[in-house]
Amino acid sequence: MSMQDKATLRLLDKADKEIRKLPRNVKGALYDFQYKFRENPTNPTNGFKQLKGERLFSARVGEYRAILFHAGNQDYILVALRPRGQVYEHLERYRFDINQVTGALEIFDVVASEEATGTEPPAPEQVPAPQPEAEPVPAEAASGPDQTGPAPESPRPLLADYTEDQLRELGVADGLVSLALTITTESRLLGLVEYAPRHTEEVLLALADGRGFDEVMEEVTRPVAAPEPVDTTDYDTAFTRPATRVTTYDTDLQQVLEDDFAAWKVFLHPTQRRLVNRRYKGPARVSGGPGTGKTIVALHRVKHLVDRLGPGYTKPVLLTTFNKNLAADLRRRLLDLGGQQLLDRVDVVNIDQLASRIVSESGQGRQRRRTINDQQAAREWQDMLTELNERTWDADFLNAEWSQVILGQSVRTRGEYFRARRAGRGQRVSRAQRADIWQLVERFTMRLEERGVWTFRQVAEAAARVEGDRAAKIAANREREANAGGQMLHHQDQSFANLRFRYEHVVVDEAQDLNPAHWTLLRAMVDHTDNDIFLVGDTHQRIYGNQVSLGSLGINIVGRSARLTLSYRTTREILGSALGLLGEETWDDLDEGTDTLRGYRSVLRGPRPFFHGVDTWAAEIDALVARIGAIREQARAEGKFASVAVAVPVRDMVGEVERELVRVGISAASLGPEGPPSGHEESVHVGTLHRYKGLEYQHMIVAGVTDGLVPNANVDRYEDSDPARYRRELQMARSLLFVAATRARDSLVVSWHGEPSRFLPKQVAQAEKSTPAPEPAEEGFEDGGLFKPPNALL
Repeated sequence: MSMQDKATLRLLDKADKEIRKLPRNVKGALYDFQYKFRENPTNPTNGFKQLKGERLFSARVGEYRAILFHAGNQDYILVALRPRGQVYEHLERYRFDINQVTGALEIFDVVASEEATGTEPPAPEQVPAPQPEAEPVPAEAASGPDQTGPAPESPRPLLADYTEDQLRELGVADGLVSLALTITTESRLLGLVEYAPRHTEEVLLALADGRGFDEVMEEVTRPVAAPEPVDTTDYDTAFTRPATRVTTYDTDLQQVLEDDFAAWKVFLHPTQRRLVNRRYKGPARVSGGPGTGKTIVALHRVKHLVDRLGPGYTKPVLLTTFNKNLAADLRRRLLDLGGQQLLDRVDVVNIDQLASRIVSESGQGRQRRRTINDQQAAREWQDMLTELNERTWDADFLNAEWSQVILGQSVRTRGEYFRARRAGRGQRVSRAQRADIWQLVERFTMRLEERGVWTFRQVAEAAARVEGDRAAKIAANREREANAGGQMLHHQDQSFANLRFRYEHVVVDEAQDLNPAHWTLLRAMVDHTDNDIFLVGDTHQRIYGNQVSLGSLGINIVGRSARLTLSYRTTREILGSALGLLGEETWDDLDEGTDTLRGYRSVLRGPRPFFHGVDTWAAEIDALVARIGAIREQARAEGKFASVAVAVPVRDMVGEVERELVRVGISAASLGPEGPPSGHEESVHVGTLHRYKGLEYQHMIVAGVTDGLVPNANVDRYEDSDPARYRRELQMARSLLFVAATRARDSLVVSWHGEPSRFLPKQVAQAEKSTPAPEPAEEGFEDGGLFKPPNALL
């Protein structure tokens, strides 16, 4: 390598965990070192020297030395940072291998892996109960053959059903195969994979989750397997393999140094790339829990579709979602991904704004009707029922029936309503009852028209009709051409002959939030063809109550669904607690089946969540203000900024928390429909549970998780009168809590006053309110669910 050429210093996957634990001054020295090193690695000030073999080097980083692996050409990988006197003793800890299945370069600490699997205490169920004192057994008797009964059975290894050859075939790192087959508890397995190469981690966790050999081979290994036989001595080629897990640019290393949670993937995981690049014979769906990369997959899918189309299209791809603030975030991220050239070819818009645009273009918008939301519509329903002295039907039920069934399926006549499917609605209605409902709906729509208002769902339904008419004309034109032997027909109305669908492809983020009218609109805007609709979402995060059956709306995803299970944002500790909040409910899959978070897991570690109850709301506010003060003080001492948010169940609580924070000198701002207010990015954000969809914070406090507030006490009125609705309302309340909890990247507090919410596990409900929670076992709710706060906080 030329002395004058610049080098690239990349970070070994998982080495960031050790770097974050180092003192601030060492991180600062490393920050300076990376710039000097890439200018000239062999500069004498770097103390650059060879350690052993042709690949291993070290360089001076203050009082530490960096262990570097020369990957080829001018690329170096930072393996670890060690005090000067410990460099050589640590060299024997590492293995530098090329995986025989993936062809990837793998560097891992064998000793750390072994220590992580052997230092944990036994799980509670394995600790024997205390026995009464017995007479001592003479030494000679103790050694006799018949002094004891049968020896206790050893715990069965988690992966006892697999052989070493099978693990190697799946691509498990050769140096960890034997160790993996001895693991008997999940916590020890988590200790092993914390230091293992990423592909080994994913294979072992997938097997432990109960996924079979063939399934893991197909979903985890095959996407990253080398297409040709692997040369285990060719490091230059290994470094270029997709499965070689290092940061890509020096800026990634800078992010790791500046942000404790910047270990995250900049590029797609190979398994995700397979979903992005695949050709689908119709609509396709990708699901997954919070932080699994669904949005990243959607963004890359957009880029892939645009690249395939080539020039000649203005905005051929639609990227849409429900929330306005999420749509703005998608636009920014798409710009980062592909620049202005990509953004210019994609229509990135909130679904309701798109519907309004279509209605306006069609001329229907000239009526100048003001748009109202679902809550306002429900109040209008209630006012009308009161005026009519109608007590048979509930206003919320009628609003949902009108919105989801009648508007959602573009039902235009009473006869069509008699035949309409009511998938997901729960409560059965007879033909006579449908006639009564239809009469009330007609009255209600006239009432809105007289007041000069209409709902967002009415706008979406009107837009769906416009696009449906266009689609019908296109189909009719195609039929005429087919009947004419494929010859183009000359119409007097040339615009009719030249009609095209509005988009070539549609991509939807947070798909679970869209209502039936939205889906009817989207189906009408794109042809029934390959790669027509691609949607990502998680019904466990449905917070708006929009139940749909995509198949009944012409969007058939059967056989074209995939699930992401690896969270890159939420720590393992927070994830275990958040999953406990979902209870034993089952969720739909946006169709006639069920969805699950089975196998959902995190690669990150962090402090355990803290669950805390007090007697009054005032005391709860005092506790959360004290915690926020401690977080900010600790961040200032470290020269960092810490993002903090407080989520509460009702709007009145937002103002109370915000005022108390401001009173003690902590900048705070409430969240609105568009997200954080401008100029308050570094304030503590306070909002209702609904406001946190799509956001994330280092520190999250979910307060007011009190019986009667979460869920709201009004839900119980449906328990006997409408059990299906009662279940849906409880699910939505659980989802709200789940979404808020999984916004946390670093620490999570869940607090309450008075009686805790029924959604919290029994162990929490029975805990002493005024005393700190005891230290739990590693697995969160499964082992008690009570968590101790991190030091210096609360």
